[in-house]
Amino acid sequence: MYDERIVGPMREELTRLGVEETRTAQEVDAVLGEKKGTVLVVVNSVCGCAAGMARPAVAMAVEHDVRPDRMITVFAGNDREATARVREKYLVGYRPSSPSIALFRDGELVKMVERWQIEGREAHDIATDLVAAFDQYCAKQPA
Repeated sequence: MYDERIVGPMREELTRLGVEETRTAQEVDAVLGEKKGTVLVVVNSVCGCAAGMARPAVAMAVEHDVRPDRMITVFAGNDREATARVREKYLVGYRPSSPSIALFRDGELVKMVERWQIEGREAHDIATDLVAAFDQYCAKQPA
């Protein structure tokens, strides 16, 4: 577990954007268990690709007009229970990956960005992929 003095600023990079922290399995289930609307899940971490690519990509993507209904984060290495719940119950079939970014619509995983898709890429390119997913899955359908 990392010292909160180190992790705190890394958490704040997402929470100041309106991303909700989920630090327990119950908090994760309360959001993802609803299976209603769109939810962005960010598995945060202390690694360089989280700092240089994943968190900046999320920051750029959420400036877009079309966004998920809710956004949550778990912190790998610190929010162990919450991270395990996301990985074992909601990201079934994917290897543990941090950082990673997932988009759910009505409880179904519709977009997954794993660490290997983050490392070595520019934050802007990752943000472009997220925005495309937001447009495809989060846009409100005409009544």
